[in-house]
Amino acid sequence: MNAKMKLLMTPRRLSTLALCAALLSPLYAQEKSRIVPPWGNGDNNPATNKGYEFRVPDVDNVPDLHGNPADAKLVLFIGGNQFFVLPQLIQGFVKLHPELRGHIFYETLPPGILRKQIAADDTLTLGNLTLRVRPDVYEAGARVLQEMERKGQVRDVTEYASNNLEIMIAAGNPKHIASLKDLGRADVRLSMPNPEWEGVARQISNALRKAGGEALDQRVYQSKLTDGSTLLTEIHHRQTPMRIMQGKVDAGVTWASEVRFQQKIGNPITGIAIPDAQNSTAIYAGGVMVNALHPDAARQWLSYLKSPDAQAMYRQFGFKSLAATTN
Repeated sequence: MNAKMKLLMTPRRLSTLALCAALLSPLYAQEKSRIVPPWGNGDNNPATNKGYEFRVPDVDNVPDLHGNPADAKLVLFIGGNQFFVLPQLIQGFVKLHPELRGHIFYETLPPGILRKQIAADDTLTLGNLTLRVRPDVYEAGARVLQEMERKGQVRDVTEYASNNLEIMIAAGNPKHIASLKDLGRADVRLSMPNPEWEGVARQISNALRKAGGEALDQRVYQSKLTDGSTLLTEIHHRQTPMRIMQGKVDAGVTWASEVRFQQKIGNPITGIAIPDAQNSTAIYAGGVMVNALHPDAARQWLSYLKSPDAQAMYRQFGFKSLAATTN
């Protein structure tokens, strides 16, 4: 790994300014390009419970912290690539458990960032704000959860959905991208997950090597990073479609569910399927933290993720039920 890539991947990148730029206030984006990030408004934070709303561009830009941690009766730390399905899941869950309405706090930062927060005594600092909240549930890839279970950090690990990789591009495919090999072209600008924070980068590298050998992986994640035609995400995949729509990049590799979500909300985004022989399948899992303050609610949440209603919500966005996984 070259020095520039190491520099871009260092935690120092998460300075206040870098974090603000990555989270992108919707008002600021609206002023600049009319392209705004999607914000979730689930039943965890109903309008009657919001209090005074403080709206200032580049200040109210925290789309990955949801709800009120002060009186939470269930705290969820969930890998960021599921942020768009959470509002529906929360609504469905509180219909079964109305006592939790307005008392669920959840974060949808990248899994690696969430683990750093857990390791830092459950504490996260955003600019001048420091937040300490203990998670009841942690959700990420099954491999990570299994390792955490072996280390005695979580219990009751539950696998609930799967996902495949896809190439995200602008509608109409102006760069005529047809395959992973095209991502190595000099004229194709990329937005790619940061290996420091996102486990999907490892799976993408595997897919690139299957498609074009070590040379393609090195080209996408090192050579193009050095010449500026690959940009790493500073937070998570939320940035890739925004960069495409703003004309900053031409493509990026994401989970197929994220392409479906962008299409579902009407953004000019489409996807290029990756053949099964080159693709990777992620299995998502969650576990109850061993020091959870609300273990019963945590187990109820994990049970709900396996329910027919929750599974239908995941499928709406392109996730697959585990029984339907074939590769």
